[in-house]
Amino acid sequence: MAINLTSKKILVVEDQAIMRETIKHILGSFGARFIVEAESGINAITAMRIDRFDIVLCDYNLLRGKNGQQVLEEARHLKLLPVNAIFIIVTCEQSQEMVLTAIDNKPDDYLIKPFNRQQLLSRIERCYARKKYMASIENEIDSGNLYLAIHNCEQLLQRDDKKMRLQLLKIHAELTLKVGDFKTAEEIYQDILHERELPWARLGLGVVAFFLGYYDQAIKTFQDLIEQYPVMLEAYDWLVKAHESMGNDEHAVSSLNSAVALSPMSILRQKKLALLADKTENFAVAKKAYAATIKLGKNSIHGSSADYSGLANVHLKSNAANEALKILYELNQQYHNDPEAKLRAALLETEIHQAKGNKALAQQAYAKTFKLNEQFNKQISRELRLETAKAFYLNGNGEICDEILNDLIKTNIDDKLFIKDIVTMCNAIIGENHAETLIQHIKKELVDINNKGVSLFQEGNIKAALAVFEKAIAKMPNNQTIILNMIKIIIHDIKTSKHGPEKIISAQSYINKAIQLGIPHNQISGLQIELDTIQYNTNP
Repeated sequence: MAINLTSKKILVVEDQAIMRETIKHILGSFGARFIVEAESGINAITAMRIDRFDIVLCDYNLLRGKNGQQVLEEARHLKLLPVNAIFIIVTCEQSQEMVLTAIDNKPDDYLIKPFNRQQLLSRIERCYARKKYMASIENEIDSGNLYLAIHNCEQLLQRDDKKMRLQLLKIHAELTLKVGDFKTAEEIYQDILHERELPWARLGLGVVAFFLGYYDQAIKTFQDLIEQYPVMLEAYDWLVKAHESMGNDEHAVSSLNSAVALSPMSILRQKKLALLADKTENFAVAKKAYAATIKLGKNSIHGSSADYSGLANVHLKSNAANEALKILYELNQQYHNDPEAKLRAALLETEIHQAKGNKALAQQAYAKTFKLNEQFNKQISRELRLETAKAFYLNGNGEICDEILNDLIKTNIDDKLFIKDIVTMCNAIIGENHAETLIQHIKKELVDINNKGVSLFQEGNIKAALAVFEKAIAKMPNNQTIILNMIKIIIHDIKTSKHGPEKIISAQSYINKAIQLGIPHNQISGLQIELDTIQYNTNP
């Protein structure tokens, strides 16, 4: 296809002025008129905050600050790229590390330097052709309407386009996994594998087994794939998840360490390795991974004060309080205006001074922790709140500790891994039955709220039932039972009374949230069909 770039907004990110001019000249020869230049990653992000670009050509090896991978990560994280925009990494590197980094971050394409006029044009045309073909799917994914994305994918599959068939089947399977329709996903992957052996389809079967709880089967699938394809990073990531789910944290550390050795520039993988190694008291691996995370985080959107406090805590556990103090200084220098970082620093300072026997300084730091917790409380991450609860208990303030624990359990009752973290902390610090007592009390409270809402609904008092569940969701925004009942009542309300588009939008947003929380497909699909039918009848 011949593409006209006249109306396209293009961002060229390149630190070499001569190369920028060359790319601009080539683009201009294809009709491009709106071209913005950026010589660094930070300038590229600033440009994307100001304008919405159709095409971004970004060099991988930018000399100052962020590299091309980090620009792409941040642009996606901050949603600076329109869904139909294309992002092409330009690089002179072809090392395994760079290639694996590109695979990890999935740019729309990458272009090896030196390249000619036709090569650049063909990359842009290829990306645009794919974006145009997949637009009906990707637009709905971007809006969170996964069931509609599946429907649109099935519509495209019916055209029987041989060139796009495998791409569509891959997307179809991934979408059915996301909505929890594991039976359909398994059928798609099996059908593909009957035709030909494809690593991603084999991986998909392992993922299905994982979600169905067949962890041994999943582990074998992932291990077999790694043996056949030693640089298949996704297989390592899923193997780690399967080991974690079985409680084999040491195996998870070993598998993740192997993945990090292949792709050391992945900050999220390094971060995960640091946390897991810390948890299993493999302090040598934890220190190395935390240090790598801190280094990568200086130019990454995923950098966090938690990386510094994590490394400092590992030093404390290794009886190296002075090393921990150095990291505390670095944390304060790097994140001096961040409320969460201030709380982490106060917690860390308390522990360091306690370890060094400085009671007065420890008490001063604890007073800062108390004040910052009052100031920011629920604004901070749940992991940090759990650390704060522990600090309060250890400093004789069990009442505030329980307040935090109660709130964390309420808002995360369906998150088994995080609830397990709460139980582990309580068992180690407070007492074996403490967390279980709190959990059972909150579960009873949830049952009472749910029964009250359902009872009002059955009596026909829809407005009061909605009010009960809305109040409950404000306190427990991720509770699956409450969200499901909220969807059912809104749909019933739409069916039995006058309604505007706002009720349909509300129901759809709760369905999208239910999918994100991993509520099973068989509990959501019928509700989605009901809502789709209402919308069709409203706008035939």
